[in-house]
Amino acid sequence: MKPFVTIDNLTAGYDGDFTVSLNTALPGESIIGIIGPNGSGKTTLLRAISRVLPARTGFIAIGGKQLARMDAKTLARTVSVVSQDVAAEMITVRDFVLLGRMPHFAPMQFFESPRDYEIASRYMKLTGVDVHADKLLSAMSGGERQLAYIARALAQETPLLLLDEPTSHLDITHQVRLLDLIRRLKRELKLTIVMTIHDLNLASEYCDMLVLMKHGRVHAEGTPEEVLTYQTVEAVYDTVVIVKENPLSKKPYVFAVSGDSIQDTEISKHASVSVRRRGHVTAPSDHSKKYHRRKK
Repeated sequence: MKPFVTIDNLTAGYDGDFTVSLNTALPGESIIGIIGPNGSGKTTLLRAISRVLPARTGFIAIGGKQLARMDAKTLARTVSVVSQDVAAEMITVRDFVLLGRMPHFAPMQFFESPRDYEIASRYMKLTGVDVHADKLLSAMSGGERQLAYIARALAQETPLLLLDEPTSHLDITHQVRLLDLIRRLKRELKLTIVMTIHDLNLASEYCDMLVLMKHGRVHAEGTPEEVLTYQTVEAVYDTVVIVKENPLSKKPYVFAVSGDSIQDTEISKHASVSVRRRGHVTAPSDHSKKYHRRKK
């Protein structure tokens, strides 16, 4: 599949602090999950793609156009972002979603046009927040607000949608509903969606491609089946896991293994001392590999 987002020799980050340094290519009309431990650079990468953090070296191109060369209006018509730190303002849902239309205002346009209202209404209905159109954003639940944030981003009508931890602080019901919606948006609107996500099993279930980061670099990338092997997960997350196939979706499912379970089961006889003690896993031992093969 032809790349839609190209990241070429990128270095980006904060002065005197953490930086990401990587190369990757993300396909269009796909859901790409950025995964990795805390502090691995997931949100930093997302901020670089949205140009909140400028590239120090290298470049990012979207649809063949370099991000650094876009003016502010072109950028806002190309990339929309749903971040974790959106304030719950004293503003109605309708007015909040209408903010997404500002990049499309004509010169000297100061108010929303009938078309802007029509587009905002369409995306409120698509995300299911139309029933709360006159409700204050601050009065909505976390799950409802997340849908309103997505509706505002959709109102920008950009080909690229960035989501920073969209399922954080949501229960499993709202997580599944939200990710089902994201998959529907990709299919119906032909969007490219890049999201950071901590839950490996949700990432496996919903993403077409995964980019696994460690220490600001890409450790592995590809389909969930290619990335979520027990060897790779153990090496990056520094913990013991078992990876099985989801019986319905056939996607990889990662099971965490507690320290007590390691001590109480057969793996304690075969795993290396570093694995049993946890905290020093750099690569699975030969004994660990044999254990996983027997358990398949």
